[in-house]
Amino acid sequence: MQIKDSVTVVTGGASGLGEATVIRLVENGGRVAILDLQDVYGAALVEKLGSDRVLYVKTNVTSEEDVQSAISQTIEKFGVIHATINCAGIGIAEKTLGKEKPHDLSSFSRVIQVNLIGTFNVLRLAAEKMALNAPNEEGERGVIINTASVAAFDGQMGQAAYSASKGGIVGMTLPIARDLARNGIRVMTIAPGLIDTPLFAGAPEKVRQALGSMVPFPSRLGYPSEYAMLAQSIIENPLLNGETIRLDSAIRMQPK
Repeated sequence: MQIKDSVTVVTGGASGLGEATVIRLVENGGRVAILDLQDVYGAALVEKLGSDRVLYVKTNVTSEEDVQSAISQTIEKFGVIHATINCAGIGIAEKTLGKEKPHDLSSFSRVIQVNLIGTFNVLRLAAEKMALNAPNEEGERGVIINTASVAAFDGQMGQAAYSASKGGIVGMTLPIARDLARNGIRVMTIAPGLIDTPLFAGAPEKVRQALGSMVPFPSRLGYPSEYAMLAQSIIENPLLNGETIRLDSAIRMQPK
């Protein structure tokens, strides 16, 4: 699938991995709908990249009504959806059994709700629209890219909720790809390692360097633009389907 003149929905597209992906898609001739809750950042991206190329819709990915509305607004503005990239997510650090009490159930549920169920909510509703597209010469009608994490495989202490949510994304990649094969829709997952997103923005430089030194090669935090580069490759390569790609510079996370 070609990015030029394509339309992509990007959740969490107002900052971090999503923002870098939005910028790369637009720079390559695509049009993008940003689904996020960060109004200020979303509006700034529309102003920077142009309202003819970018649409921002305030969206809670866990809400069926919100996502349905955002998809309808995307089609109303751009006429079609060719790809969906799920970058929206949250994380917490909480041990299964703390010093005073067990893991809070509501916080565990919240992470699963946003990261796993939110991802599925968006992709299922976007797939419904993509299945109506005219197929290209490969028979392809759409592409879905989800975001997991190396924590899906190497979860650290305090990451039970986050690892479970991201492991769920990895686990559903192949069955959803098989479900949507008859519709000509590919499904892939990216599992990033330590990426220099807003999560690390407030960390002291000494901490950032220490984190980077944990990475075999290159020994640094990854750039959001490198996630965007991989997302572009997935969209453009028709043979990539039903798989999770680690984007991690060969890191394997230690227990803590």
